[in-house]
Amino acid sequence: MPIYEYVCQNCQTSFEHLVIAKDSDISCPKCGGRQATLQFSVFAAPHSGDSSADAAASCGGGCSPSGCGCDN
Repeated sequence: MPIYEYVCQNCQTSFEHLVIAKDSDISCPKCGGRQATLQFSVFAAPHSGDSSADAAASCGGGCSPSGCGCDN
């Protein structure tokens, strides 16, 4: 079930909506308006740098070069 981003045409509020069915009822959480425009969403991707540095950064810098040994 995807989460889509919308902008209300009545009050210009940006909001997210979990789409359960294709014809899911969408309404603005602020004003209750039913005129919403689907927005282009940018997804997150992992950084394509040094993997050992990325692992260290993700758990506070206490990791060894061979991998993360943190209990976080």
